Amino acid sequence: MKIFIEVVLPVLLIFLAGYGLQKWKRLDIKAISTFALYVLTPGLVFRTFYKTEMNVQYLNMVIFSFILLFLLILVNKLYARIRKVPQSVESGMILSTVFMNSGNYGAPIILFAYGTTGFNYSVSLLVLHAIMMNFFGVYYAARGKAGIKIAIKSVLEMPPTWAVFAALIFQWLQVDLPANTLSAIDLVADAAIPTVMLVLGMQLAEISLKHFQWDKIGFGVLVRMFLSPALAAVIVYFLPLDPLLEKVLIVSAAMPSAATTTMYALQFDAEPELVSSITFITTLVSIGTITPLLYLLG
Repeated sequence: MKIFIEVVLPVLLIFLAGYGLQKWKRLDIKAISTFALYVLTPGLVFRTFYKTEMNVQYLNMVIFSFILLFLLILVNKLYARIRKVPQSVESGMILSTVFMNSGNYGAPIILFAYGTTGFNYSVSLLVLHAIMMNFFGVYYAARGKAGIKIAIKSVLEMPPTWAVFAALIFQWLQVDLPANTLSAIDLVADAAIPTVMLVLGMQLAEISLKHFQWDKIGFGVLVRMFLSPALAAVIVYFLPLDPLLEKVLIVSAAMPSAATTTMYALQFDAEPELVSSITFITTLVSIGTITPLLYLLG
């Protein structure tokens, strides 16, 4: 109960605030999320990569993420073949089960649970996941050659991607930024997480739930909320990882579906109602799964 009150509940209250605000005022979510993506998140990413020493743990993080990605895609392809579902359904299932909400949801949970060091790992992970989602997510939503072109363009248009490059170049050249400049970056970076948390709550308020396909939703919940962290635990067992990073990776793998995937599903007509339903249900289910997982991990 203590873990729920001290770690999970504060995060849920901020989501609820965003949800209630959107139901009440119907704000322009795109404008707020664009502001967060183009200003606040790059500040957070730059600060993290500028101040954090890159080591082999970050390489292992990349290896872990790609292994988990391909295993989850394989599971969905097996499901699609066994159930003989259309390609659009396969794409929708991949979007809603492979890509987890490691940014809006995972990062604040890890901050409250494991402190600044764990949070730095989490920020690095959310950048990696955002790049993977913008490439593989767009590819599977659009499919074909057009999907690859759009995916590459999508990754290159991500401001956090360039913030990583800039921070690593500054670190490599040992550029010492003035104290006031760092303070300004800190102000922007500190606003990033609470803003994206509110945005998630607002996005959930806009999800339209119609025509529930419970068999597919059940499979999606099983894969995203239970199989994903189980696979993560197996993968980290075989990688030489820092114990704290192991926990961060497993907790991140247990996050609900990324809300961003609903936009891809809508844009490319990849079963948007199914993707929205799985995103919403996995977020609800996470209320009951995150606390026991944090307790088990210690």
